[in-house]
Amino acid sequence: QVQLVESGGGLVQAGGSLRLSCAASGSIFRINTMGWYRQAPGQQRELVATAISGGITNYADAVKGRFTISRDNAKNTVYLQMNSLKTEDTAVYYCNARVKTTWSSSTDNYWGQGTQVTVSS
Repeated sequence: QVQLVESGGGLVQAGGSLRLSCAASGSIFRINTMGWYRQAPGQQRELVATAISGGITNYADAVKGRFTISRDNAKNTVYLQMNSLKTEDTAVYYCNARVKTTWSSSTDNYWGQGTQVTVSS
């Protein structure tokens, strides 16, 4: 099994910054993609940013230029630096990892428990 533990959420004023962290642990052979998704009340979960093991990153249009995703592969950890936060960024942020637990296993999808980010006006 693989566990994802998130930290770094909280309450911040509009224009402020927060940094989220997510550490993966457990039976890990290789992590292909790590990323962040978010879900606002009454909304579907949506992609925020992903980082592939080779260094390629992808961002939702709504966060481009404000958020930066990064990985520390040695620590199986992914970060999300969020700057110039807006009230519409308020949501529960979920860490995601696509993990192979052995060399022959399929790649499975794992989720963290979520961390609340609230941006006040």
